[in-house]
Amino acid sequence: MGAPLLLALGLLAQSLAPCSGAPELQPSTLYPWRHAPALSRVRRAWVIPPISVSENHKRLPYPLVQIKSDKQQPGSVIYSIQGPGVDEEPRGLFSIDKFTGKVFLNAMLDRETTDHFRLRAFALDLGGSALEDPTDLEIVVVDQNDNRPVFLQEVFLGHVLEGAVPGTLVTRAEATDADDPETDNAALRFSILQQGGAAFFSIHEHTGEIRTVQVGLDREVVAVYNLTLQVADMSGEGLTATASAVIFLDDVNDNAPEFTKEEFFMEATEATSGMDVGRLQVEDRDLPGSPNWMARFTILEGDPDRQFAIRTDPKTNEGVLSVAKPLDFESRERYELTVSVQNEVPLQAAAPRAQRGQARVSVWVQDANEAPVFPENPLRTSLAEGAPAGTLVTTFSAQDPDTQQLQRVSYSKDYDPEDWLRVDGATGRVQTQRVLSPASPFLKDGWYRAIVLAVDDALPPGTATGTLSIEILEVNDHAPALASLLASSVCSVPDRGPGLLLGATDEDLPPHGAPFHFQLSPRVPELGQNWSLSQINASHARLRPRHSIAEGPYRLHLLLRDSGQPPQQREQPLNVTVCRCGPDGACLPGAAALRAGGAGISLEALVIVLASTLLMLMLVLLAALRARFQHPSQDKGLLPGPQDDLRDNILNYDEQGGGEEDQDAYDINQLRHPAELTALNLPLGGPLLRRDAPLSHRRLQPHRALPHSPADMASFISDGLQAADNDPSVPPYDTALIYDYEGGGSAAGTLSSILSSAGDEDQDYNYLRDWGPRFARLADMYGPP
Repeated sequence: MGAPLLLALGLLAQSLAPCSGAPELQPSTLYPWRHAPALSRVRRAWVIPPISVSENHKRLPYPLVQIKSDKQQPGSVIYSIQGPGVDEEPRGLFSIDKFTGKVFLNAMLDRETTDHFRLRAFALDLGGSALEDPTDLEIVVVDQNDNRPVFLQEVFLGHVLEGAVPGTLVTRAEATDADDPETDNAALRFSILQQGGAAFFSIHEHTGEIRTVQVGLDREVVAVYNLTLQVADMSGEGLTATASAVIFLDDVNDNAPEFTKEEFFMEATEATSGMDVGRLQVEDRDLPGSPNWMARFTILEGDPDRQFAIRTDPKTNEGVLSVAKPLDFESRERYELTVSVQNEVPLQAAAPRAQRGQARVSVWVQDANEAPVFPENPLRTSLAEGAPAGTLVTTFSAQDPDTQQLQRVSYSKDYDPEDWLRVDGATGRVQTQRVLSPASPFLKDGWYRAIVLAVDDALPPGTATGTLSIEILEVNDHAPALASLLASSVCSVPDRGPGLLLGATDEDLPPHGAPFHFQLSPRVPELGQNWSLSQINASHARLRPRHSIAEGPYRLHLLLRDSGQPPQQREQPLNVTVCRCGPDGACLPGAAALRAGGAGISLEALVIVLASTLLMLMLVLLAALRARFQHPSQDKGLLPGPQDDLRDNILNYDEQGGGEEDQDAYDINQLRHPAELTALNLPLGGPLLRRDAPLSHRRLQPHRALPHSPADMASFISDGLQAADNDPSVPPYDTALIYDYEGGGSAAGTLSSILSSAGDEDQDYNYLRDWGPRFARLADMYGPP
């Protein structure tokens, strides 16, 4: 297996960073794999421990290790290395002396970029052949503290409630260090350099958590704290970095709102509502705009009828007092209110109580001219429809609420769209000026609406608006009438068909309309003997014959009565046609329908029907005559009618079959029995048609009877050949003729290829010459020479 492999590992005397000016030490030579000759040979490989080198090493080039092989004499071995840092990115960091095997560092390393390298070392002879197996060379970059710690944020924000107990978590500061986390180069420690004033906060040196350390945080004193933070590596002794922490104190309701004074004086005008009277000022040291600051006011005393309301102005936090209900100077001139204030959220238990949490409010009522008042507004009354002009509707008067002096009130119309009413200016009496039309568009569901004004004579005058609603009472002044009918025919049989459905309408409104009462006129007693009326619902009834009656038109008289008080009735004629009906109850066409003069069939319509019928008969007759005298189409074969069915069974003899199996391909029994075709009444003697001649030049052939026995087959074929040869419309060349009938037998033998080959020498084909020139070729082919 070759000479023993010896590897020399040269290590440097100074492992990481040699002192400046120290002499360079040569690596020593080791033989770790020397074995006794008596021992069995074992396979060996290069085993080199990792080589450590410090990042940022400045003495370059710097020898790292020496490798050596004892397969050849020194100077006859070529050494090389490959891998990242040599021939792969980053290139040029390492190199090797190809004759001595020394590996050098040529550039400074950065552990934060690459913390180790793995190279492959080779030993070759001068011819380029490998002397040893390749081995791995691992170089580990040793970390130096060349990176400062970095805070993840420049400013850390935190919130804490004012008055928080010590130990409350506020926020957490975070930092990182790019150096090796397994060394002190990345061992970070946090601290607070400055927080201003009293030390209310502390920071955990390892985790960076910021917490409160004492009581006394008051947002009303200091709302925001600014802290300067520091982080240092090397367990607080190395490189440092700083950041800021801004801590906001969140407000709590620890200050009660207070009135700025104990008593407020205001004035309000009577007979007004929704008007602001005055404002109540308060003070609150809590955060403006927050629920801890927002005031809520309550009227405790002095307003039993709830004539005042108080709300909060969200911008100024003042209480705004307003009049909720109109005040009356004549009944009360002054109001003494007791008002309290508190926040929207409860006050903290430890917070001091307000000294001025309540205040007195004095409101003086100012007298004013009050407008007249309608005691009943809107005023509702009723009036019968069709009331004549001058009819009294009502008296719509108003009262003056002022008690100090009596005012004179005058009345006028403000809204009367039909100009139907007249209002007395002094008394307020309302009368009609004319008859109101029931079709007026200003009548809404039977109500008419008008507006009346009442004005006093004060300065300025007061005006009251009153609404007058008049219900127009319906009067039963119209009798019901029959509605239009979709059909006026009934079956002559009583129990057949739906009968005649009758409906009624009434121009009067309920309750003077439906339900309607249908009755046959009592003036004609015989109507009740032949006809019956049955009520279906409030507005419809059904008319039927009581027994079978004759077909034709009938004129009936009906009596209709509504449900008004007093009721109105009307007698109306009804034209009915009695017709003959089918089982389904529908009228059948017939003489009765034509006689039904009352059914709506006029003479003009009857003439049109007869003329249309005559025209259709003439068209049918013309079509029949045209079909009778039209030339029949020429047949395409010898057998008209079902010749296509028979032709489907004809064998094509120009094809070579598959032997005996071809006997089942077609059934020609129909061609072998012409008598059966005769029994089917099929024309068998039609003229022959040459398939190779155009139809336009075909000459009609005389009728030829089909043979009835095999003995007539020869003459039948001969006649056909003669007719074909003498046909001037056929081109002068041979062509295959297709016959619809093959006959019942033949004196000629079979043309089977098997039988023909077996008996050609015994067969005489000379008789084929008698069949014509086309069969002469067959006689020449198969007959004797």
